[in-house]
Amino acid sequence: MRLCFGGKAHDLGPGGYAYIPPGADWRLRNTGEAPLRFHWIRKRYVPVEGLDAPPPLVLNECEIAPVEMPDTGGVWATTRFVAPDDLRHDMHVTIVTFQPGGVIPFEQTHVMEHGLYVLEGKAVYRLNRDWVEVEAGDFMWLRAFCPQACYADGPGPFRYPLYTDGNRHMPLALGPCA
Repeated sequence: MRLCFGGKAHDLGPGGYAYIPPGADWRLRNTGEAPLRFHWIRKRYVPVEGLDAPPPLVLNECEIAPVEMPDTGGVWATTRFVAPDDLRHDMHVTIVTFQPGGVIPFEQTHVMEHGLYVLEGKAVYRLNRDWVEVEAGDFMWLRAFCPQACYADGPGPFRYPLYTDGNRHMPLALGPCA
C-alpha cells in the first residue's frame, strides 16, 4: 500500500501504521496485484486549546518494542504507536499480544468505547456476562463500561489492534427532554 501526503510517498506493508492529521491532503493506492486489506479508523479529531494537532506518523509495529504489562511474566504486552501521555492525540491504537495462557486476570471496564480485530490466534473473551470464543478475523466493538476479561487459549499468540478514545473528556449531550 502506498500512502502519499505532504509531498512524500510511504510504502506500508504488514504491521504498518499511519496517523494522518486533520486537514491533510492524502492519497492511498494499492501497489500490488492482490486485493489490499487494511484497517481504517476514521474519527473526527477533538482539539484542545493550547495544543497543536499531532504531526503525521508512519510506523511499523516491528520497529517498536512491546511494553509488558506489570506482573504478567511477559505473556501480556502492548505495542504502542503513540505514547499514552502525548496529549495531542485524542485516540490510541495499540497491538495487544497474549502468549498462550495469557490472561486479563480481572474483569475490567473502560469509560470509552473501543474496537478489537483479531489478527491471529484464539481466545475466550468475556463480554458483559458471556464468555465468547474469538479467533483470527473476528471483530468486537465494546461499549463503554462493558465488563471484559480475556484468556488466550490457542497454541500460538493471540493478537489484535485495539482502538480507544483517550486524553479527552467524554462528550456530554442533552437528551430529548432537556
